Formats: sequence, C-alpha cells, structure tokens
Amino acid sequence: MTSEIQRPLRPLTARGRDEPHRVASPLELFFDLCFVVAIAQAGIQLAHAVAEGHAGGGILNYAMQFFSIWWAWMNFSWFASAYDNDDVLYRIVTLVQIAGVLVLAAGVARAFEQHDYLVVWLGYLIMRLAMATQWLRAARGATGPERTMALRYAGGVLLCMIGWTGLVVLPEPARGWVFLVMVIAELCVPRFAEKNFPTPWHPHHISERYGLFTIIVLGETIAAATVAVKSGVDEHDALGELLPIAAGGLLIVFAAWWIYFVVPIHGHLRSNQQAFLWGYGHYLIFASAAMIGAGLEVAVTQAVGKAHISTLSASAAVTLPTALYLLSVWALHARHYKVGITQQLVLPLAALLVICCTFAGSWAVLAAGLVSALTVAAGVALTARTAAGKRREEATAPAS
Repeated sequence: MTSEIQRPLRPLTARGRDEPHRVASPLELFFDLCFVVAIAQAGIQLAHAVAEGHAGGGILNYAMQFFSIWWAWMNFSWFASAYDNDDVLYRIVTLVQIAGVLVLAAGVARAFEQHDYLVVWLGYLIMRLAMATQWLRAARGATGPERTMALRYAGGVLLCMIGWTGLVVLPEPARGWVFLVMVIAELCVPRFAEKNFPTPWHPHHISERYGLFTIIVLGETIAAATVAVKSGVDEHDALGELLPIAAGGLLIVFAAWWIYFVVPIHGHLRSNQQAFLWGYGHYLIFASAAMIGAGLEVAVTQAVGKAHISTLSASAAVTLPTALYLLSVWALHARHYKVGITQQLVLPLAALLVICCTFAGSWAVLAAGLVSALTVAAGVALTARTAAGKRREEATAPAS
C-alpha cells in the first residue's frame, strides 16, 4: 500500500462513498482560494455598474460571469470527491484549471465594460478542457456503466464548450439567448451522464467543500466592504455616515455564517436526486453572498456622494441579496431540520423584514444587520426550547 501511494502516477479510480475521515485536501483549498479571485473581480464590476445606475445590465453580466466561475468550481469539486487520487498528473491538471480561472478573472472587466467575452471564454475553455481530461482519465480506469458515465461527462463538457463559442462569434443581441441555452445544456450534462451509474461522491466531503467555499465567499464580502469603508474614510472623512453601514454589514455577514453552518447538512445528502438540487441551488447561495459585498460597496459609495443612484437603490443593493441568501439557505438547508411551523417561518419572515429595511433610508443596512442578528437569536432560542421539551418528555416517559 505504501509503495502505491508513493508512485507519481496512479490509476484514477473511484473512491468509496463511505470512506472514513474524508476531508478537503490542501490542493482543494488552494483551488477555492484562486476561484475567489475571479468572484472578487465580478463583484467589483457589479458594484461599479450598480453605483453608476446600470443595475439591470450589471446584474445580468454578473449572473453570466458568476455562472462560469461557479459551474467550473462545482464540476471539479464533485469530480474530486469521487476520483481524487492526488497523484502528479491529477495535481498538474488541477493547476491548469486554476490557471484557467485566473485567465477568466482577467477578462471579467472587459466582459462588463465592453461586452467582449473572448478572454473569459478562453479562461473557461482552459478549465473545461482540463475537466474533460480528468474524465477521460477516469474512463480509462473504469469498465462497464462507470466507463460510459465518464465518457458521457467528457463528451458533454466538450460539446458544451463548442456551444459557448457563441458568446464570442455571435452578435451581442444573441448572446443572452446563447447564455440561457448553454446554462440549460450544462445543467443537463450531469443528469444525462449519471442516469445509469452515479459517481461515488462523499457526502461529508461534499458538504465540507461547499461550506469552505461559503466561508471564502463571505470572507471576500468582508474584504470588499472593508476596502470600501477605508476608502470612504480616507478620501471623504465620512466616518459618521459609514459606521452604520460597516456595523450592519458585519452583522449580516456574521449572521450569514451562523445560519449556514447551524445544521449538519451532510446527513441530508443520500442520493443523486437530493444532491443535484442541493448542489445546483448553491448558485443562489454563493452568488447572493458575493452580491452582499458588492452591495455594501455600493452603499458606501452612495453614502459619500460618489454614486449616481438614490439611497433607496443603494439600500436595495444590500437588502435584496441578503433576503435572497436567507431564503436560499432555508430552502436548501434549514427546512430539512426545523421542527414545527414556528421554526420553519423564522428565515422566510426574516427575509421579508430585511426587504422592508430597504425603506429605512441611511439606516437601512444597520437595520438589516440587526434583523439578521435577531434571526440568529430567535433560531437559537427556538432550538433550545425544542431540545428542552424533548428532554422533559424523555424524563417523564415511563421506563420500558
């Protein structure tokens, strides 16, 4: 066994779904960190677009850029959960994928400002070719239905990449339709590939990978807000105007972390049907978490008088993604573990109250932060009350 581990090249064979002590590898953590560079670039461009009064076009561009980043990250994560053997070739191909996302990140600004997707497409091409290579390597070491599944993945990835060239060669009015069609095609590839043979992904490992990426995205949100507040204080001496935004933003991010990690979601991931919905749904969680950071930057820019939008619009740039995050986490995580209608209503009601905070003027972000903090407090209190009730029932139950 020791000699097999030390070999630089090893067969890329499936790992066990019940493998004990499965955790994220250092390479996976490095992979996540590099992907957040691209997310940061998309967030910066979104903030600029919203602050300039171009929210509609900015959000559409952001959704397109974020999908390419998230989809490449997600495909790698599920593949790694099933087939990661950490040999030399696997590491090299993964580093090529990282290079691809850095190329993509370099092209985000041109895609936003000039609608030129060539560099973004090139970065995505690098990532997807590397992913297809991994699947072909897995197919080489597999037989029967597993081999068919791996070949379907490789073929689907390559065919979709051909479709994405429409963003480069077709006129601008057609690109929105290309994006919509190709998103549907990409989402269908895993369902088609795994219809006869599911990949042996590891539930605990997958939940950890998604959790770690959530932490990194929230960290990027804090970083973006910090830079914006520092710039506002240094250039405009507007500490009084910015303190409520900084405090509210910090409360929102703290609550976002707490709410996401309050339940052990790996126990819910038992089948592909559950996993597909959960994995795909995280597009909304990741995108909204990153949009909170962009929204905080917009709120700061508006507070110091550098934005061309109203206070209401700047507030909505924070409150709407916060509400979307709360609803998405409830739909994918919390509702599977909440007991009773009261616990189930906490997050949806909180999302509604956060939206109402939009109309609180310059105090909107702070109000949304306080609502988020109270949401956490309410959840903790209700969980504690439920646990106490169960203990009382057990104590009074007759001995068998």
